[in-house]
Amino acid sequence: MKKNNTWGAKAKRTLTAILPVAKNRKGSCVSCGDCCKLPNVCPFLAFNAENKSICTAYALRPLNCRKYPRTRDEWLTEGKCGYNFE
Repeated sequence: MKKNNTWGAKAKRTLTAILPVAKNRKGSCVSCGDCCKLPNVCPFLAFNAENKSICTAYALRPLNCRKYPRTRDEWLTEGKCGYNFE
Protein backbone atom coordinates (compact mmCIF):
# COMPACT_ATOMS: atom_id res chain seq x y z
CA MET A 1 0.00 0.00 0.00
CA LYS A 2 1.38 3.40 -1.01
CA LYS A 3 1.58 5.81 1.89
CA ASN A 4 0.55 9.39 1.24
CA ASN A 5 2.37 12.49 2.35
CA THR A 6 -0.59 14.83 1.97
CA TRP A 7 -2.48 17.41 3.97
CA GLY A 8 -5.30 14.88 4.32
CA ALA A 9 -2.90 12.33 5.82
CA LYS A 10 -1.58 15.03 8.17
CA ALA A 11 -5.13 15.88 9.25
CA LYS A 12 -5.82 12.18 9.92
CA ARG A 13 -2.61 11.88 12.00
CA THR A 14 -3.66 14.96 13.96
CA LEU A 15 -7.19 13.70 14.62
CA THR A 16 -6.03 10.21 15.64
CA ALA A 17 -3.17 11.48 17.83
CA ILE A 18 -5.38 11.09 20.91
CA LEU A 19 -5.31 7.32 20.35
CA PRO A 20 -2.56 5.20 21.92
CA VAL A 21 0.65 4.30 20.11
CA ALA A 22 0.65 0.80 18.58
CA LYS A 23 1.97 -1.84 20.96
CA ASN A 24 4.28 -3.21 18.25
CA ARG A 25 6.14 0.14 17.85
CA LYS A 26 9.71 -0.20 19.07
CA GLY A 27 12.72 2.10 19.17
CA SER A 28 13.09 5.76 19.97
CA CYS A 29 13.37 9.11 18.26
CA VAL A 30 16.77 9.77 16.67
CA SER A 31 15.96 13.46 16.04
CA CYS A 32 16.29 13.18 12.26
CA GLY A 33 13.57 15.82 11.72
CA ASP A 34 11.90 14.01 8.82
CA CYS A 35 8.56 13.82 10.66
CA CYS A 36 8.68 17.62 10.94
CA LYS A 37 8.55 17.83 7.14
CA LEU A 38 5.22 16.02 6.66
CA PRO A 39 3.78 17.31 4.35
CA ASN A 40 5.68 20.61 4.63
CA VAL A 41 8.60 21.81 6.73
CA CYS A 42 7.38 22.93 10.15
CA PRO A 43 8.28 26.57 10.87
CA PHE A 44 9.41 25.50 14.37
CA LEU A 45 11.97 22.95 13.11
CA ALA A 46 15.59 23.81 13.83
CA PHE A 47 18.85 21.86 14.10
CA ASN A 48 21.46 22.02 16.84
CA ALA A 49 25.26 21.85 16.50
CA GLU A 50 25.12 18.02 16.33
CA ASN A 51 22.63 18.28 13.40
CA LYS A 52 19.83 16.85 15.56
CA SER A 53 16.39 18.31 15.06
CA ILE A 54 14.86 20.40 17.79
CA CYS A 55 11.43 21.99 18.17
CA THR A 56 11.62 25.70 18.91
CA ALA A 57 8.00 25.59 20.19
CA TYR A 58 8.44 22.52 22.41
CA ALA A 59 5.90 23.61 25.03
CA LEU A 60 3.26 23.83 22.30
CA ARG A 61 4.29 20.66 20.50
CA PRO A 62 1.10 18.80 19.51
CA LEU A 63 0.42 15.12 20.17
CA ASN A 64 0.80 14.16 16.52
CA CYS A 65 4.42 15.37 16.70
CA ARG A 66 5.16 13.60 19.97
CA LYS A 67 3.51 10.32 18.93
CA TYR A 68 4.75 10.05 15.34
CA PRO A 69 4.69 7.34 14.00
CA ARG A 70 1.72 6.14 16.01
CA THR A 71 0.99 3.17 13.71
CA ARG A 72 2.73 1.35 10.85
CA ASP A 73 0.25 2.94 8.41
CA GLU A 74 1.35 6.43 9.50
CA TRP A 75 5.07 5.61 9.25
CA LEU A 76 6.26 7.67 6.28
CA THR A 77 9.89 8.10 7.38
CA GLU A 78 10.99 4.46 7.34
CA GLY A 79 14.75 4.20 6.93
CA LYS A 80 15.69 7.33 8.88
CA CYS A 81 13.29 7.19 11.80
CA GLY A 82 14.50 5.45 14.94
CA TYR A 83 11.16 3.71 15.35
CA ASN A 84 10.15 0.42 13.76
CA PHE A 85 7.23 -1.95 13.90
CA GLU A 86 7.38 -5.66 14.62
